[in-house]
Formats: sequence, structure tokens, C-alpha cells
Amino acid sequence: MSTPTPLVETETALARRYRLELNTGNDATPAWSLVPGVQEFAPKVEPTQQKSTTYDDEGWANPTVTELAWSIETKLAHRCHPTTGAFNAAQEKLRLASENFGSASRVHVRYYDREGRPEAYEGYALVTWEPDGGAADDIDTVKVTLTGKGPRKTIANPVAPPAGSGTLSLAATDKTLKEAA
Repeated sequence: MSTPTPLVETETALARRYRLELNTGNDATPAWSLVPGVQEFAPKVEPTQQKSTTYDDEGWANPTVTELAWSIETKLAHRCHPTTGAFNAAQEKLRLASENFGSASRVHVRYYDREGRPEAYEGYALVTWEPDGGAADDIDTVKVTLTGKGPRKTIANPVAPPAGSGTLSLAATDKTLKEAA
């Protein structure tokens, strides 16, 4: 019996690796703005499964995925300017979208791994803005839910290192592991 090759992935990724941005421009000329104050970030893709079992499945369930829904749940520290007291423009755009109808209720967002890994997405979403409230000594935090409206598209990570910059690719890692075996 051979000994398995030891894993090279020994570090644990941190939850704060995501960066959330909002398009404060328009669809023709996007202007990506950081959504600041992220304290929690949970992206999700939830499948809708329909029963497609037949007699041929001999009593075993055989569901089929018929739809995917994406969303992001995030908790934000509500940011304001230290002198004017004006709320952050990106956060304010989210709040205002949550109080509107039709196209004014929709925002264009993207999120990606801030360390340059390939996990990066963008899409349009509806906004739910729920202030947490709290005691006199609490900070102002808000639960924001972004519910995907249409597809969540994979994009090139905007902070990914350029090709050939000396970073180790997955293909190179696989090759190294095979050579070590």
C-alpha cells in the first residue's frame, strides 16, 4: 500500500477574503465602488430540485435541478463621513434601491476574492436593507440581502495577477504533485 502524498494546501482561507463592489455608474460605463464596512459576507447558490423519479429508478429518488438562485447576505457597519455626517454613497445606493420599485430597485454588483484567486462573479440583484438597531453603546450595523435577479456570471478577477507573473497555477501545482509522487 502506498502512502498518500501530503497535502500542500495547509493554510485555511479567511472569510474576509471577499470584496463587494457596486456599480455606481451605468451599464454602458460601469464605475465600481467599494461597499465598505463588511463585517459578514455569505454568498449562496441554491438549486431548485424537481422530482423526476420514474419506475425505472426502482424506488430511488431521482431529482433534477431545474433552476439556480443566487444571493448574498452581508452585515455592514453603516459608514458616514467624519465631518459632514453624509452616509457612504455605495451604501446609500443600496438603501435607496431597497425602497424602490422596478428598475430602481435593482443594483449591479460584483464580488471577488481580494487575494486574486479565480472566484469572481457579477450580476444584478434586488436589495433588502434591515438596520439591526441596538443599545446606546452599539455601532450602527445593517443586514443587507442581495437577491440575484437573473444569472450570476463568472468574471475575471479584477485583482488577479497578470498571467506569467510568477504565481503558481493549479496546473503547475498538479504537475509538482505528480512529480513528487
